[in-house]
Amino acid sequence: MNCFVTGASGFIGSNLVHELVARGHHVKALLRPQSDLRGLAGVDFEHVDGDLSDRAKLRDALYGCDWCFHVAASYHLWLRDYRPMYAANVEGTRNVIEIASAMGCSRIVYTSTVGCIGLPKQRDGKVVPTDETAPVLEAQMTNHYKRSKWQAEQVAVELVRKGLPVVIVNPTAPVGPRDVKPTPTGQIIVDFLNRAMPAYLDTGLNWVHVRDVAVGHILAAEKGRIGERYILGHGEGNWTMREAFAVLEEISGVRAPRTRIPYWVALIAAYANEAVSAVTGKPPKAPLAGVRMAKYKMFFNPEKAIRELDLPQTPPKQALADAVEWFRANGYVKR
Repeated sequence: MNCFVTGASGFIGSNLVHELVARGHHVKALLRPQSDLRGLAGVDFEHVDGDLSDRAKLRDALYGCDWCFHVAASYHLWLRDYRPMYAANVEGTRNVIEIASAMGCSRIVYTSTVGCIGLPKQRDGKVVPTDETAPVLEAQMTNHYKRSKWQAEQVAVELVRKGLPVVIVNPTAPVGPRDVKPTPTGQIIVDFLNRAMPAYLDTGLNWVHVRDVAVGHILAAEKGRIGERYILGHGEGNWTMREAFAVLEEISGVRAPRTRIPYWVALIAAYANEAVSAVTGKPPKAPLAGVRMAKYKMFFNPEKAIRELDLPQTPPKQALADAVEWFRANGYVKR
């Protein structure tokens, strides 16, 4: 297939390009001039300069493509001005999906986030992982990133109703190789390895190998039902931060933090960080949006993607081990 990928220099996007090419597909990758291409090293693809706002460039690039993977997003938990984020995430999504359909793509896979899915509930003192059917409202989108992605997902749903061939995927917390930036989840691992994580919050994530997420995108194009959402996660990947750090200690030999920070302490620190950032313009070390999200254990049930897409299930311990190996090999860990 001829494939078009936005966000190809990012964590999920670069792994997706590698997986597509390994399967014999031809890839056109939309990249901004300032993109960091380290995650795309060693893979053969067609480079297209442009951005999500340039409809003419998108039209030219999408000519002759069979599949479109819209992975690109502006992902920031703190900005002085959030308007560019909404422009990229919401209007950029409309541009890509509309033009991909107009140019004849048979499948358009839109990368959303589990932040757009209802939060897990507690039952008998235990967190029950949630799935794609959990009800959620825009009012529950507690920060600008989640709200912009929610609005973008609603654009995708609206265009499905108009007959466009969109499949939505909602990755959980991917980890593994090629996390160049790194992502906020990858930064947790880097800070752990550099012994810059003296304590932890009582939170949790669904940890999944980034390779499985990339393959899940391809499976969504091959098998996904138009208009459906698929959580791309791991059935056994719902771990608290304490559990994840214990595994990281076993893998890396670095001692895991033993001290748990009360939520209210982290919240006060985040307010103080953001007050400083408002003056300096530099992003806070602990954004308020991130701390607020950490109040909840983000546990999810990917059974639908496993059943309908045959989503791979690489053990989360292997995902963390691959991430540790990649960060160490690429200079992210202090000697």
